Amino acid sequence: MHHPSFTNDLKRINEKAIRHDARLSVERGFTGTLAVSEVNISMEEYVDFVGILRDEVGPTIQVVHHASWSTLEDNIEAVRRAEHAGADLVLLSYPPNFYPESEQEIYDYTKAVCDATDLAIILFPMFLWGFSPRIHQSDIPTRLIRRLLDDCPNIAVIKAEGGYPSIQGPIECHRLFGEEVVISIPVENDMIPLSQLMPIQYSATSNHEYYGTAIPEVMALLRDAKYDAAAEIYWATHAARKANAAAQQKLSGGYFINRLAWKFQGWLQGFNGGPLRLPTQRVHDADMFALRKGLLDSDLNPSMDPFKEFFVGRNPA
Repeated sequence: MHHPSFTNDLKRINEKAIRHDARLSVERGFTGTLAVSEVNISMEEYVDFVGILRDEVGPTIQVVHHASWSTLEDNIEAVRRAEHAGADLVLLSYPPNFYPESEQEIYDYTKAVCDATDLAIILFPMFLWGFSPRIHQSDIPTRLIRRLLDDCPNIAVIKAEGGYPSIQGPIECHRLFGEEVVISIPVENDMIPLSQLMPIQYSATSNHEYYGTAIPEVMALLRDAKYDAAAEIYWATHAARKANAAAQQKLSGGYFINRLAWKFQGWLQGFNGGPLRLPTQRVHDADMFALRKGLLDSDLNPSMDPFKEFFVGRNPA
């Protein structure tokens, strides 16, 4: 996952830092990355950000456009421009001001974005959108997913977090749609155990860089059905997993991911870090110490640089 990096005066994106993170993702064995838009960034800057990622990684990994803009019109413009800039897939989001009162409204919004691009779409049932329980307890019910798959042929992936933290949503999606589209389980706490019972080809998108090379390694093991070796990695990283879970409960308030905290998690593993513009959530010493201790307890070799350096970034400009 790539969060944009900015110059230290926060007036421009930091190309050197973005390229640093892109190269590191390739080195760590990741096969794709999300170009995060859910921060204070202009559309012009974001399109440049996607283009820099595409240029740096070449055909090595997939660049996922983050369709997280304020209106349907903005999202249609952004997806078209991201496609032109070199994105490979689209992670579909829903704006905070989108308040559907029927399944049809979700269908109409989703289809409008799908129709605006030739890129493959990642459909994302998730509690963050506020569809549950008003629309359905599973956020986007399977009967609506069925309609969308029938009418939107470029939906290629379901990021199955409906009804989270229940695992019923991922299991339903696998049972009903697993032979038609790729089922992604981004929460590695669920993905590693479930993949020993059902095939999971994709774990995107999430803050996997926090675990260093562990997630690409475990995905390779799972593909080869080396479940004992995958289980060893699961338990070896469990302290970090618990630290991550505790941080998310504390930091991700308002049904919104704390992007600064996720950027810090990447910094602990050698990624750039660096400042984000207001409005942004914060990360404090207690949170940073706890996240670093989780990595230490899992022998995942976090950076021991002073925390002050995170707010500067590894490639200041």
